[in-house]
Amino acid sequence: MNLKISSEKIQKIFKKSKKKQIAVIGDVMLDKYVYGEVSRISPEAPVQVVDVKSAEYKLGGAANVANNIKTLDAEPVLIGIIGDDIDGDIFLETMRRQNLTTRGIIKDESRPTTSKTRVIAHSQHILRIDSEVKRNIIGKIANDLIKFFKTNLSGFDSVILQDYNKGILTKEVINKIISLCKEAKQKVYVDPKFDNFFEYKGVTVFKPNRKELQDALGVRIDGDDSAADIGKKLFEMMKCEWLVLTRGEKGMMLFDKESGKIVVHNIPTRAIKVADVSGAGDTVISTLAVSMAGGANIREAIILANHAAGYVCEEVGIVPIYKKDLVESVK
Repeated sequence: MNLKISSEKIQKIFKKSKKKQIAVIGDVMLDKYVYGEVSRISPEAPVQVVDVKSAEYKLGGAANVANNIKTLDAEPVLIGIIGDDIDGDIFLETMRRQNLTTRGIIKDESRPTTSKTRVIAHSQHILRIDSEVKRNIIGKIANDLIKFFKTNLSGFDSVILQDYNKGILTKEVINKIISLCKEAKQKVYVDPKFDNFFEYKGVTVFKPNRKELQDALGVRIDGDDSAADIGKKLFEMMKCEWLVLTRGEKGMMLFDKESGKIVVHNIPTRAIKVADVSGAGDTVISTLAVSMAGGANIREAIILANHAAGYVCEEVGIVPIYKKDLVESVK
């Protein structure tokens, strides 16, 4: 597979994808970073005392996917659930600050906003505190989510289902959304997790990572040949148009069909030095959806997604990919 794409083609893709609406449905989260210093041990227990100096808020989960779409100059419509709480208010304000529409966000008084608080002192990550409820959405909340999606479906170019097993993408919600998208002939991109892994059959792009694939099939991937063989098996099972397997520092694999036969393309990472793979999967699925909304074929889209993932993997922490940085990386 030729891993090059011309600058002219890239410009055409991003010109066409600009302002295209891409729906992102899934588990939204608030990432909180608390920075401080440690100078003593608590007299109450043998633990460090952190003197807080500053705090930072970022969009996590499906919201990070939406943010990546925005920084690639397309228009995400994030559809998810938050709590009626302070973290929910901060989440909405963070979205507005990053020029993201909040019209698809639904408040559920029965659950907290999913949040992850990371405490960092002297550049060391010393503690993480999670606040979440993982029960499945039901009743009015689930109906409101489906209703919003159905009402706005005609305005979407494509749909991303971003699953973190926090209870938003239930079997019923998944099946209804995929059914509606098939009726409307909409492209569906999926980033799955262990629960409901096999509910996403027949989508456009199915994008598990290596661990998710191993957990779902109860197997172990030992190398390129093993990844290719197991990926082929999953490709046949899922009946998706394309399967993209992300493999961290090893890059990605694209599973396609040519003349009825499965073809595997092994795509090595573009990262010069892998510092952190956190959030790379979000970047990949965002770039794939935006690129194909701009008229890229799957191979052109995977090249761009690979460059995008390589770029963010060189950074520490979860960072979005900006269009100008991606263009420069490919050049």
